[in-house]
Amino acid sequence: MHRWWVRPAVCLTALLPLFAASAQQQPVIRVDVNLVRIVATVKTQSGELVKALQKEDFQVADNGAPQQVAVFERQTDQPLSVALLIDTSGSTAKELKYESDSAARFLKALLSEGNPQDVVALYTFNWQIVRQNYFTHSHASLENSLKKLYGEAGTSLYDAIYLAAHDLEDREGRKVMIIVTDGGDTTSSKSLKQALEAAQLADAVIYPVVVMPITNDAGRNIGGENALTFIAQGTGGRTFLQTGAAQLDKAFGGIITELRTQYVLGFYPHDVPLTKNPFHTLEVRVKPADLRVSARNGYYGDSEGNTGSQGDRISVSPGRKKKTP
Repeated sequence: MHRWWVRPAVCLTALLPLFAASAQQQPVIRVDVNLVRIVATVKTQSGELVKALQKEDFQVADNGAPQQVAVFERQTDQPLSVALLIDTSGSTAKELKYESDSAARFLKALLSEGNPQDVVALYTFNWQIVRQNYFTHSHASLENSLKKLYGEAGTSLYDAIYLAAHDLEDREGRKVMIIVTDGGDTTSSKSLKQALEAAQLADAVIYPVVVMPITNDAGRNIGGENALTFIAQGTGGRTFLQTGAAQLDKAFGGIITELRTQYVLGFYPHDVPLTKNPFHTLEVRVKPADLRVSARNGYYGDSEGNTGSQGDRISVSPGRKKKTP
């Protein structure tokens, strides 16, 4: 357990200043080149998952420069570390019971059918963020926590993403964040950009499940939904919009199917043109061209002005130190 966490259910909001201070004090860290990993989902134009692609069917570009795929796994059985974030703000109080019940069914299916090393950490967020369970394979423990949830004012959505990403960062295997929320953010100290950056640094794929108690556009938080879609696309995930318990079950089922039908690609950056921006743009294409691929849109690496050879060095964003996979 991380030294900052002192009990199974702990308020994390108070730790945000510590993360900020740490980021300000530490210079850019340089490490030997790391394997850049990409989790990809491929579908047909009609939305059907494509399961039988080969390594040669994928093309990866880093800042526009073609890269050689060094690692390829099809229909991967790599263990999953899932951070499940449940919105317990006052605006979700009426939906919280069916959200908790649906989440419990999802976790039971995920942990009983998958890799025995799959684990889930449960977080709740309103005006504060509480980690209810650290990464565990125990469905019973997670379900017990879900039964105790209740709604309270405030929504620190971006803070929750930021803090959960820190927990995911040093996990092995694939990393996923699932967020059940109505889409609003009212009390975060972190921004949308900071939340997305934290998720990208953790190599986490985000699946927002937006619960819509109000279905007409005039009454809904469209801005919040758009922000979550932006985060999902930036990490290679997708957003689900739900209006009831049955649709929520369907969304969770769709997530499980995607998690069991993904491709893991890896490359060592080579001859990548540098810019002043440390964020490297990734582009993943597949053959045939009419297939649709979902993958993260970039990572944080070398930028202009850094010392060392761009062919054998990669820099890590301030305040973060990535382990060699």
